[in-house]
Amino acid sequence: MSAPTTRAKGPDMRVNVAGVELRSPVIAASGTFGYGVEFEDIISIDRIGAFVTKGLSREPMAGNPTPRIIETPAGMINAIGLQNMGVKAFIAEKLPKILKIKGAVIIANVFGFTIEDCIEVIHALNDAPGIAMYELNASCPNTSHGGMVFGTNHELLFDLASRCRAVSKRPLMVKLSPNVTSIGLMARVAADAGADAVSLVNTFLALAIDVETRRPRIANVTGGLSGPAIKPIAVRMVNEVSRAVRIPIVGMGGIVRAEDAVEFMLAGATAVQVGTASYADPRAVENIATDLRKWCASHDIAHVSELTGAAIL
Repeated sequence: MSAPTTRAKGPDMRVNVAGVELRSPVIAASGTFGYGVEFEDIISIDRIGAFVTKGLSREPMAGNPTPRIIETPAGMINAIGLQNMGVKAFIAEKLPKILKIKGAVIIANVFGFTIEDCIEVIHALNDAPGIAMYELNASCPNTSHGGMVFGTNHELLFDLASRCRAVSKRPLMVKLSPNVTSIGLMARVAADAGADAVSLVNTFLALAIDVETRRPRIANVTGGLSGPAIKPIAVRMVNEVSRAVRIPIVGMGGIVRAEDAVEFMLAGATAVQVGTASYADPRAVENIATDLRKWCASHDIAHVSELTGAAIL
């Protein structure tokens, strides 16, 4: 008599991004989740797919002057200025604590103002334990090329991604800027350069003016717009990229509920990142992951990966 088969309880929420298996497609986005340890007592990190660290640079950065975050009718504008403790301090002070968190899947966000800066950060992280992959921020201005943003110039993006891929010992995901004419073209450039995945979209360049003082409401003058206001544009860009490349896509931009995550996946994303929602509700990323499982169960989705690219367009 054969042994009875055991049915799995609920939908299979696992997804694979560039060879890294995640227990859920819901990831906490960079810049909104600290270094991970700050949320250890707020959410159950082993119930989300992964988290992306604050951007890590070669040297510590103090960031921009205040005010640097303002609320908008459907989101926020920020110009934090990539404040961080620097990669060496992260490895020495934060990483040992993160490695003690049950089920933590760590994606290290990397940035620099020259390609050499980024390479140095990756070299430092290559020797550090426990990191699953890197997310390369291509939205920084390259100081060697007159401030031109890597992610808005296809030649600079190719150089950045290819050289970083060459030294990386882990999968490399390139985070794309939406401030371009063709996001599909930039995704192809990243893929051709060897990127193992792409994430999109980063924030939209924005300006808010105080009508009483007639001055910018952000000290940096402009900042990045995020939140629900950008979601329809971000979903369109994810779909455009899904038709341009064959590498995994991680979508983001205004996700505040499970149905938003489903929409991104239907458009072509393998996984999603939750960012601005964590400012309004520090438990947002876990709640969305939980609700996504419930949504899949209620819609007879056996495996969440079935949703990727399943939109009828």
